Amino acid sequence: MACPFLRDVVDEEALVLRRAFRRDHLYERYRFSADGIRYLCRLLGPRIKHRTARSHALSVEQMVCVALRFFASGAFLYSVGDAEQLNKATICRTIRSVCLAIKALADVFISFPGHRRLCDIKEEFYRIAGFPNVIGAVDCTHIRIKAPSGAHEADFVNRKSFHSINVQMVCNADCVISNVVAKWPGSVHDSRIFRASEIYQCLSQGEFSGVLLGDRGSGCQPFLLTPFTDPQEAQQAYNHAHARTRARVEMTFGLLKARFHCLHKLRVSPVRACDITVACAVLHNVACLRKERAPRVPPAMDWDNPAIFPDDDSGRLLRDQYVLNYFS
Repeated sequence: MACPFLRDVVDEEALVLRRAFRRDHLYERYRFSADGIRYLCRLLGPRIKHRTARSHALSVEQMVCVALRFFASGAFLYSVGDAEQLNKATICRTIRSVCLAIKALADVFISFPGHRRLCDIKEEFYRIAGFPNVIGAVDCTHIRIKAPSGAHEADFVNRKSFHSINVQMVCNADCVISNVVAKWPGSVHDSRIFRASEIYQCLSQGEFSGVLLGDRGSGCQPFLLTPFTDPQEAQQAYNHAHARTRARVEMTFGLLKARFHCLHKLRVSPVRACDITVACAVLHNVACLRKERAPRVPPAMDWDNPAIFPDDDSGRLLRDQYVLNYFS
């Protein structure tokens, strides 16, 4: 058999092996296929292309691959530089430029309740466990960061005693992110982030027909249904369907962090960590919409978030109606 890595390959089996090698090589290093990388270059090119070739400026393709390699590996900048044969300063500038260009596309690729019709979003959620009228699953995840300097360093220490930003996301049944809030220190409770968010204001004003599913850390609302703390028989069926359906957001976090290892720990300032997180959320959606290969997902960490806000009376009433109408 001819060598699969030579240019002049005539053996058909070798051609198949070479194509497979290229696919695996690209995915392992950049988390996108060749077509996916070309798509990103076309998408980002107008925003990141250098106006001149002076000082050996990087091409759009080089810039996109440098940033993707950092997002995918989470390696130190000098390690990415060694792999791409570039100095650390160039790597840093390139990642920042591409990150901001991707973040600028957040409103295009991250849209609540999603890019599909509302009835289709509800139908996809209903197929999971028979839970009706769901337009999203919401939760928060902690992105570990290096200890920031300054007077507010302690604000970023979370309940697990490490520095982080606490990021809220909403997803649909296909694990596509429909809303992201990345701006809060790790010490801030999930429910406070939700109540301060734009999505909370929109839902509380009745702008969308449907409900979100959240965990016990948030008080039950007419637009945010949570599980029962001590469920009775019919309530157990409700809790089971709720848990299976809301698990989509935990799956989304797992996919996001498995796809972009940099989110396991960002060695940057909190502001830049927020920018990178949003950029990775955009890339995650691009990957999902283009049906790029999904990574293997390790088990998620359970934060067991305690409630700090009581259930709303109208929220409890709606939850009881769900039990009576759909789970009794």
